[in-house]
Amino acid sequence: MIDADELAEFTAVPGPTGSEEARLRWLERRLSGSPGSLTRDEVGNLVWRLDSTATPALLLMAHVDTVFAGVDPVEVSRSQDELIGPGVGDNAAAVMAVIWALGQMSSIPPGLHVAFTVGEEGLGNLRGSLHVCEQLRPEIAIAVEGHGLDEVITEHVGSARARLTVRGPGGHSWSDRGTPSAIHGLLALGDGLARSGANIGTISGGQSVNAIAAHAELLVERRSLEQAELDAFEREVGRLGVDPPLELECEIVGRRPAGRTDAEHPLVRTIVEVRRSLGLPDRLGSGSTDANAATAYGIPAVSIGCAHGSGIHTMHERIELESLELGCRQLVAVIQALAAA
Repeated sequence: MIDADELAEFTAVPGPTGSEEARLRWLERRLSGSPGSLTRDEVGNLVWRLDSTATPALLLMAHVDTVFAGVDPVEVSRSQDELIGPGVGDNAAAVMAVIWALGQMSSIPPGLHVAFTVGEEGLGNLRGSLHVCEQLRPEIAIAVEGHGLDEVITEHVGSARARLTVRGPGGHSWSDRGTPSAIHGLLALGDGLARSGANIGTISGGQSVNAIAAHAELLVERRSLEQAELDAFEREVGRLGVDPPLELECEIVGRRPAGRTDAEHPLVRTIVEVRRSLGLPDRLGSGSTDANAATAYGIPAVSIGCAHGSGIHTMHERIELESLELGCRQLVAVIQALAAA
């Protein structure tokens, strides 16, 4: 079912968040002549409607963007049963698995739509999946990921992300000693946020080792399964302050809604039964995927992986091709079982 050369070709097409156009054009060429229709929506998603159903019974989502901004060319290699390259598992393998799985089916169940989404990673903030779920309002949704074959994601980890910027007068580290430093002020704020459970993702600022910093900024993220905790984090950020002459600017730069799909929901139970029949674990887990967007609109959703692999979000990301074959069979069986149910 799988085609390692085709996967390598797609992986090698750069697709960082916000710059997915080359990958979308590749997919349009690949799917030209396929059943159904292909359209781009207002935010750039490529939506593949397998029939004319207005409200999908099932929406499959696979994001096309990667975390690898500035990596061009994208080098992909093969070592025995592994394909290696940045983004091969997250999320090129999932995109291709959807195409291969549907290509193997003798008939496509009615009401099936596919969205190849943009803006899933980082500060893309689920832009594509939020839009397509709001517009299509499917009955159920599945986010397809390249890694993570060993579990089904039913708990959707949300996040709130903020940028903190501190500005001050700056000066010479000796002759202006005692002048408040923007970096010192920012570090104190960051320490407090980190102690409360947030993660400082990036921090920058200053001009020189012998200068009092006039500018500093950081990006901070709080993750939780409870939306109330994320809301509380945003309020905490809004209450932060610094003493004059320093000035503080706080901006919420990203939100991912938190949510859950009950383990007893028919969507989850059907997928678990399929996985047992294929010898896959029935473990349920937590993660942050396009499925978060569906639950934000009250749509039952899970995320399933297609392969075993390692090195996610690194230049040496890899997947095991044999497991990808099993992941594709899982996807076919899940679609058929949901249609029958």
